[in-house]
Amino acid sequence: MERENACTELPHRAVAVYIYLADRTNENNECWPAIPTIATDLNLSASTVRRGIRDLKKAGLLETEQRYRKKGGKSSLLFRLKAE
Repeated sequence: MERENACTELPHRAVAVYIYLADRTNENNECWPAIPTIATDLNLSASTVRRGIRDLKKAGLLETEQRYRKKGGKSSLLFRLKAE
């Protein structure tokens, strides 16, 4: 019941980001698009996408993990949608 309330109270930006990520996940509910790519595809600003991700994490619907390249540079985040 709590999760249903959290979903209905999410801002539009969070719903849009969640649907975008859900459409791109693999069998483990993981995907790794870059924030600028998400922003371009959704016609939103990168800041709005970051706020949507923050909303989803706060609602318990999303986990993120920083990924790194072999030489130590940052790569895109790993997004993991939480199972219902």
